[in-house]
Amino acid sequence: MTKQMDDSVLGRARVTDSPELKAYYAQLEELSAGALWTVANDIEPWEPKSSSTPTLWSYADLRPLVLRAAELVRPEEAGRRVVMLANPTRREVSASVGWLYSGLQVMLPGESAPAHRHAAAALRFIIEGEGAYTVVDGEKAMLGAKDFVITPAGTWHDHGNDGDSGPAIWQDGLDIPFVNAMEANFYEVHPAGRQQPEGALNRSTRAYRSMGLLPDGGWDKRYSPLLLYPWERSYEALRSLAEAGDVSPYDGALLRFVNPVTGGHVMPTMGAQIQLLGAGEATRAHRHTGSSMYTVAKGRGHSIIAGERFDWQENDIFCVPSWAWHEHANDSDSDDAVLFSFNDLPVIEATGLYVEEERPSANGAGA
Repeated sequence: MTKQMDDSVLGRARVTDSPELKAYYAQLEELSAGALWTVANDIEPWEPKSSSTPTLWSYADLRPLVLRAAELVRPEEAGRRVVMLANPTRREVSASVGWLYSGLQVMLPGESAPAHRHAAAALRFIIEGEGAYTVVDGEKAMLGAKDFVITPAGTWHDHGNDGDSGPAIWQDGLDIPFVNAMEANFYEVHPAGRQQPEGALNRSTRAYRSMGLLPDGGWDKRYSPLLLYPWERSYEALRSLAEAGDVSPYDGALLRFVNPVTGGHVMPTMGAQIQLLGAGEATRAHRHTGSSMYTVAKGRGHSIIAGERFDWQENDIFCVPSWAWHEHANDSDSDDAVLFSFNDLPVIEATGLYVEEERPSANGAGA
């Protein structure tokens, strides 16, 4: 053992229990107190230690059960008819990874959910169906497959399916576990049950569609004024970035969804991004603080997360826990693959907790 290792070991709590110490601990417990050294090695680890397990949710397996929910429960009964994506080791807080929640929501043609608001922020990635819509603080937006839409904290929102061609299914993402951990959540039902849409359909998408140009107005809220980020524009931007060769060795062609006024994250507690892997492209491994939920928007491939391989195809969902080594690969040699993801990076970055590492190779360089 090297001296460096000896020194590090000396920094750890290594108190051996004795009858006297056990009696002492009992006395402290009676006074709602405790000895730090009994938990120090757990609450102050040498490096970030996630309590989440890398997990993949197969859409092909879940879709029949999501549709079954539509047969068994009406939206007005459930409030939100959602199949939760529960991380095996985070079930006690209903988290999918870290302090992020996710689920699959279904709306049949003609159905709608009651309007409500809550302290938790929400976002949605549309997986399938035509005719879905959302109304956020009076703005109605029509949603198509692979569109990304935000529902900022505290905003009134309701949604439904105006189409007639089949069910609409989307992935919900919320910071519910985080807000609950802060003991700051609330939930309120709209007094009218439904919102009356105001102004033009998809008005924020129309107002903020021009690259580098902003409407002259006094937007001063802490979240993006742009409600809907359409798939066609996101995919076109990704392809242009990839063609320009401006790609990351760890993420391929990566774009972050932003607040067009500030250039920052779309919401204070959750961010989102989308990335493209060219045909046959494989990324290098890295790790960082902050947890992410990924949805396969296009293509097929695999990811290696904390040493475990997960094979994915379109519409599958998987998670990368904080500080887990991860790398992605496109298994097609003829078509690109696209991954949408949302994360808790706004909180991690705002608190100065973001750290990133590349995996070292045997010779000490990045692998």
